[in-house]
Amino acid sequence: MQKTLDIVLLPEEAANEELIALRVFNMMGLHPSDNLKIRILKRSIDARSRRQVKVNLRVEAFVNEAVIPQRINNPEYKNVTNARPVIIVGAGPAGLFAALRFLELGFKPIVIERGKNVKDRRRDLAAINRMQIVNPESNYCFGEGGAGTYSDGKLYTRSNKRGNIQKVLETFVYHGAEETILVEAHPHIGTNKLPKIITDMRECIIAHGGEVHFNTKLIGLEKQGDKLKKIFVQQDENAERISIETEALILATGHSARDVFELLHAEGVLLEAKPFALGVRAEHPQTLIDSIQYHCDLRGDFLPPAAYSLVEQVDGRGVYSFCMCPGGIIAPCATNPGEVVTNGWSPSKRNNPFANSGIVVEVRLEDMKGFEKYGSLMAMKFQQSVEQLACTIGGGSQVVPAQRMVDFVNGKVSSTLPETSYQPGIVSADLREIFPAFIHQSLQGAFKAFGKKMPGYYTNDAVLHAPESRTSSPVRIPRDNEHLHHPQLTNLYPCAEGAGYAGGIVSAAMDGIRVADAIALTL
Repeated sequence: MQKTLDIVLLPEEAANEELIALRVFNMMGLHPSDNLKIRILKRSIDARSRRQVKVNLRVEAFVNEAVIPQRINNPEYKNVTNARPVIIVGAGPAGLFAALRFLELGFKPIVIERGKNVKDRRRDLAAINRMQIVNPESNYCFGEGGAGTYSDGKLYTRSNKRGNIQKVLETFVYHGAEETILVEAHPHIGTNKLPKIITDMRECIIAHGGEVHFNTKLIGLEKQGDKLKKIFVQQDENAERISIETEALILATGHSARDVFELLHAEGVLLEAKPFALGVRAEHPQTLIDSIQYHCDLRGDFLPPAAYSLVEQVDGRGVYSFCMCPGGIIAPCATNPGEVVTNGWSPSKRNNPFANSGIVVEVRLEDMKGFEKYGSLMAMKFQQSVEQLACTIGGGSQVVPAQRMVDFVNGKVSSTLPETSYQPGIVSADLREIFPAFIHQSLQGAFKAFGKKMPGYYTNDAVLHAPESRTSSPVRIPRDNEHLHHPQLTNLYPCAEGAGYAGGIVSAAMDGIRVADAIALTL
């Protein structure tokens, strides 16, 4: 007999397989002679009650029969050495999953990536953190695996209607991720483990006849009627440009490839300015967030570091938490010298002493007065201006302006700053000088409201780092809803975050798969 049951346990019970089995045994009213085996299908934490945190489990029980192994649909990759080629610009999750999908469909993916492979990329990340040197081609945003490689590996998405989430998770498992990501309600790989998985994906693409070219930057394109005839790439500033004929091109360059947006704009390719969100990255002691969320003095060994999700309307404008990182680190994510950008990441164990999250305000197109002259690039130029101003206020390097939370709300420059995980360092500043009034006023109102929702959250033990600005692309590259190609260039396929159609690793991966399927139908 097989049966699926939902059970609620205390955290210490949920960590003990024998206690889980005993609960299932009693729920099913089994006889002592019955042989019970169980498999956990889903796990989530319920901390809504102030009395006791619970763990929700969905389990499959097997009584007097063998456990049927959990079915994982492994991909079937073909040898595409001599197959029809498709060019993919960008080796982030969208580009890599599109390439892997082409291996299944029998097309040859040729991936062009401006940055370095994950191993070589580490040196440039170290240079940002230790020496505050920004390599415009290799940083937290650019390089193999995209922004997500060294920004956490969160795999949670609400985009259930955009594609097959299970296929994405199973593909990660096939390439080395732990099977627990198939069980957890909020799956997470961790920055320390994701690079090996990304490397395995790249090696798989090459082993099956595809190509991956690093340090290769898109610098031009040539159109012919309603088609993109060829693209031009360059491997360094002094190298000759190389032309590549293209029958179909996936553009999956991410939300920070401003030069690509400017190239398309200069070539007369239709773009649209897109609303985004802007704010700060707030950092608290993890023990404080644990005590608030779990209603306890000490979290203990049976619960993970606590996360939070907050949203508030302030004078009709949305303010919300973004990319929350329990036990995490704040990273310098600028893509050019002369700007500062913050983001966050966590290792797989989430065992650092701080919790950080973006707290951001929605920015509408009508908010960008003075930037209309840039047309479809106005939101990008507005975003860039905030990052450059923050860099100037911070001293011109990767040191970020910072302020204690209560001081920020009260308009007081902090006389001292707490310890922070942000390695390049922070400097005390009045963050109101960085943001337009509608941003800092919305943040000030939201922090007070968040303090009521999470008593203890609104505190001067929290420090705000500015700015958190790369929440999503400030530009949308339009595409046909059915065939997914650009309305002007019918063999150009805008894809994922950089085109405005995804927001995170899983949604970007699903969009890459979706675009690959659309191209296969067309070709």
